[in-house]
Amino acid sequence: MDRRNFLKTVCVAGSTAMALPHLAQATDGPPETEFLSVLVDTTRCIGCRSCEEACAQENGLPDPGTSKDVFAEIRDTTTEQWTVVNRYDTDAGEVFVKKQCMHCNQAACSTACLTQAMFKTEKGPVIWRASKCMGCRFCMISCPFVIPRFEYHSANPKIQKCILCYSRVSVGQKPACVESCPVDALQFGTRRTMEREAQNRVADYPNRYYDHIYGQHEVAGTGWMYLSAVPFDQIGFRTDLGTESVPALTQNFLYSVPVIFLLWPAFLNGMRYTKSNEDAVQIDLDSTSGEES
Repeated sequence: MDRRNFLKTVCVAGSTAMALPHLAQATDGPPETEFLSVLVDTTRCIGCRSCEEACAQENGLPDPGTSKDVFAEIRDTTTEQWTVVNRYDTDAGEVFVKKQCMHCNQAACSTACLTQAMFKTEKGPVIWRASKCMGCRFCMISCPFVIPRFEYHSANPKIQKCILCYSRVSVGQKPACVESCPVDALQFGTRRTMEREAQNRVADYPNRYYDHIYGQHEVAGTGWMYLSAVPFDQIGFRTDLGTESVPALTQNFLYSVPVIFLLWPAFLNGMRYTKSNEDAVQIDLDSTSGEES
């Protein structure tokens, strides 16, 4: 590397360092279109798993069946099953809880994606766009709910997760899981409407609900909100996430990453080049001195 190429490398690294801070920026102010949301009332869920079956049919996934034998253990979402219902034994008895992507208001997976393959849409659903994905899997690392799944055994791997039936909600329809629920455990609407509905239920029936709406404030709010009769740690939810968005929490780190991993290697490479030139000059001088003697 000559001096000109060295300087070019440093300039490129510096430009990249200036461009990357958008990764750490959270959404400023309310979105132009209000996000859509789902309210899950776990006190109503009967564990029928109709939502699982509807999700599979809508997204071309394998039929999960409706057997209740699966409740013997706690299940997680997979590349072939974007939503699952689990059973928990709690202080209030048996509780069934649906799990899927939470579609965070300020989605860490979308913010971390270098190519915007993981994308927070204007209406709220977080979708994955295959044509833009470069396979870095930063979305998987950044998700506080550990939701995005990678098809490790596929020749053409994809990132798989719930997309909140984006094609349906874009034309005014309900997500398939919501439409299939026979007991109205799932309610769908704008986030503001769902938040108000949740608050009213908690206020009107204080003996039925634990006084907290999960997802209302966690990680700056999520597209899926939950009501429960018991504290949420009893039904498998993380209760240590806080109310600040993940992108905001990692902002300082992301700002420093370009300097550490881009400018510093370029600087070291330049130093190596300079030292190599000095050694070469010294060898030439020694060689010349030997010839003269």
